[in-house]
Amino acid sequence: MADCSLRPHVHWAQRHRELYLRVELSDVKNPDVSIADNVLRFRAQGHGAKGDNIYEFQIEFLEPVEPKPVCRVTQRQLNITVQKKESSWWERLTKQEKRPLFLAPDFDRWLDESDAEMELKEKEEEKINKMKIESRVPKDPFKHLKKGYLIMYNLVQFLGFSWIFVNMTVRLFILGKDSFYDTFHTIADMMYFCQTLALMEILNSLIGLVRSPLIPAVIQVFGRNFILFVVLGSLEEMQSKAVVFFLFYFWSIIELFTVCLIQSIPIFSETGKFSLGLPNPLNVTIQFSFLLQMYLIALFLGLFVNFRYLYKQRKQHLGPKKRKMK
Repeated sequence: MADCSLRPHVHWAQRHRELYLRVELSDVKNPDVSIADNVLRFRAQGHGAKGDNIYEFQIEFLEPVEPKPVCRVTQRQLNITVQKKESSWWERLTKQEKRPLFLAPDFDRWLDESDAEMELKEKEEEKINKMKIESRVPKDPFKHLKKGYLIMYNLVQFLGFSWIFVNMTVRLFILGKDSFYDTFHTIADMMYFCQTLALMEILNSLIGLVRSPLIPAVIQVFGRNFILFVVLGSLEEMQSKAVVFFLFYFWSIIELFTVCLIQSIPIFSETGKFSLGLPNPLNVTIQFSFLLQMYLIALFLGLFVNFRYLYKQRKQHLGPKKRKMK
């Protein structure tokens, strides 16, 4: 390397198995980093102490290293990780005893040998504990079968409600308001099928096939089936009313919304995201997943209250008029 070449500031640190080099160059372009004959050679264009120029340096390591360095370029610097061939603690980085002027310790990552050994020991213990935990968890021989069943179930439900939504939308554009009054006779068979199949959601949650909460699933399925089979299915007078159109239409739309909420609950429960931890001495954490469950229950109760209110309003408006006294 020519004596007139510009050298960047380089900071280094080590662990028993790795070397870390931090090259103080910003806006690095075209970095060329290689290791041959145990010598690391670096050349790149970037902004350093001498402005925007080409900087280069080379380091002959004290002990053998792997010939494949890993580089990571950021806006402010370039990081190089080099693997040692043998796990050991070096007394210095370079083969030459006198440290090069451009090289300095990286105190942000610096550890002495005892601290590094402690860190290595903790990592090994963590790895061993993880392997023990994984070995204790029994492997499910039916994992792929369960996954395939859930995919098919959700696909069939999606296609069923999509057919209902598309069919009703097309009929609305073609027939207009006239499509309101024969919705039940046109759509009821598919709605019966989807809502009967929805009973599997309760079974899936009950046997632990999915991690969705049981109570919201029970309220949703039985609430809809009560309205569909008991209120509408047993009363022919209700089947020709316009409210059936809006009920089926909103059911097909809200299905995706509800499924999204139910499937997100176990994820929020595991990650603890958006959970609120109260300060000591209460030491209580309000889980965001619990709030979602309460929201779903309130949602279905709210729908029941709204339907009841609309029914009363309609009864008052369309009910029999009192006879006038002669």
